[in-house]
Amino acid sequence: MVNCISVLGSTGSIGRQTLDVAQRLGIPVCALTAGSNVERMEEQCRAFLPRLAVMATEELAQALADRLEDLPIQVLSGKEGLLAAATMEEADTVITAVVGMVGLEPTLAAIRAKKRIGLANKETLVCAGELVMAEAARWGAEIIPVDSEHSAIFQCLAGCRDMAQVRRLILTCSGGPFFGKTREELKYVTRADALRHPNWKMGAKITIDCATLMNKGLEVIEAMRLYGLPLEQVSVVIHRQSVVHSLVEYTDGAVLAQLGSPDMRLPIQLALTWPDRTACPAPELDLLTCGPLSFDKPDVETFPCLSLAMEAARAGGTAGAVLSGANEVAVGLYLLDQIGFYDIPALVRRAMDKVPFVAGPDLGQILEADRLARESVCQNAGG
Repeated sequence: MVNCISVLGSTGSIGRQTLDVAQRLGIPVCALTAGSNVERMEEQCRAFLPRLAVMATEELAQALADRLEDLPIQVLSGKEGLLAAATMEEADTVITAVVGMVGLEPTLAAIRAKKRIGLANKETLVCAGELVMAEAARWGAEIIPVDSEHSAIFQCLAGCRDMAQVRRLILTCSGGPFFGKTREELKYVTRADALRHPNWKMGAKITIDCATLMNKGLEVIEAMRLYGLPLEQVSVVIHRQSVVHSLVEYTDGAVLAQLGSPDMRLPIQLALTWPDRTACPAPELDLLTCGPLSFDKPDVETFPCLSLAMEAARAGGTAGAVLSGANEVAVGLYLLDQIGFYDIPALVRRAMDKVPFVAGPDLGQILEADRLARESVCQNAGG
């Protein structure tokens, strides 16, 4: 079990559940970071008494500092604060639960500080997976995935002594709120419709990604980078019940699956206690009452975001950064009711066609590809 943690993105869904797990396990928290939710951050600071708290901007940081005048907590802002939280000497583990590209540089900093990384930030591996994994190997940093699917694969590979014995990874996908719908039926779905996930309670951005199936495409790229496998060895199946969290097929035909209730506290806790396990407050899985388990093929015609992600996965280089950056901005516009559901893949497609591709990019080229992708979406959103 870890000794002390920093939580990047503590006020979001994964961050809050991480703090719930840490409190129950008695794990101290030395740093918390958030975007704009000053009120919730104050509550967390008073509950966990971290040495450092970070907000997105100087104004928000000042507002938090004013609220915490009676406590010995340093308050910082922006990138500087995130990097400080990711590299604090007291923390042996950093949970990266921030959403978006903002998580990349703090994750790299934590890796170079030889921290254990509880990775819940998809963009880190989607945009710069090869760079991140190379740095982790160089510095001896341990990366334990927090996503339920990648945690499942991590567990199914625990007894694997040679990755050459793995035939393929099978990621499960709930299908989101629109499984079985036609493209015609989805033309005018509302934000409220897309935010009604059938099984999981998550943040708005990831919930929309689940509705478009972009989330599963991002997870395919993550799996490739985490385990060093080509796209041909990573597949996706729709599994509506969210009981089987993912599977690994070995070369002898054996298939190992990890099952459990759809509760993120399970993979979060594992990242904090691995290689040990302890009792978890998540509901126990009852095989006699969970109902039949079904599996279906994804409909990439109705949900083109999955195909776009597969295309980026094949290309490598800066394609993942363009895909991720364009999607992040497009989803943000959708959540503001400024574009329609199918404008999301259309805008991502335009960015992928427009932004110059770079093979084997360095960090600067990855960040520039992300910037250009975001710029492309903003320029084309009204057209």
